[in-house]
Amino acid sequence: MRVTVFGASGAIGRLVVQQLLDAGHHVTAYVRTPAKLTPADANLTVATGQLSDSQAVRKAVAGADAVISALGPSLERSVKGMAVTDGTRTIVEAMRAEGVTRFIGLATPSLADPHDKPHWKPIILPVMAKLAFPNALAELKGMTEAVTSSPLDYTIARITNPVDKPATGRIKSGFLGHDKVASKMTRPDIAAFLVSQLTDTRYRRTMPAISN
Repeated sequence: MRVTVFGASGAIGRLVVQQLLDAGHHVTAYVRTPAKLTPADANLTVATGQLSDSQAVRKAVAGADAVISALGPSLERSVKGMAVTDGTRTIVEAMRAEGVTRFIGLATPSLADPHDKPHWKPIILPVMAKLAFPNALAELKGMTEAVTSSPLDYTIARITNPVDKPATGRIKSGFLGHDKVASKMTRPDIAAFLVSQLTDTRYRRTMPAISN
């Protein structure tokens, strides 16, 4: 498949790119700083640009079978504005313009899915996030709504506590109150789940929670 990856130079994004290449997919990695992306592969195209550059984003999306976004808001309290939300809107608009329908992205259980049953995470986590990372929470809400309010065929994986450990191969997924999903998850396993959604149809237009 041809897959465009946004946030490709981040901790999870780099793993997504490598796993896609290992699986034989053709990858367009959209980044601001190409030097942060080191894999040399004939199936890798590095596109340089800002999320605010609608023409560059549309060019990166053109011809893709799917888009994987590993974008997330900054947790620095000094960071203001809605750059990631605006960038996600730009991606959605580019996908619609180019006829690309499949979107795979990330969020957290601070945001509820209609399939969830009552659970403490969508109650407690937003309170904690609003106190500690108010702008990041606003960005998460904005970027998620930009996708879920569109007609795109999306899957948004909700993660709680990503950790820098080797892949376990053990992935739990489902909806809060229904399925036994924990909090910690290795970044390689998060990347593996995102890549698996290229062919997994279980979570179309939903936001499953995932963990190890």
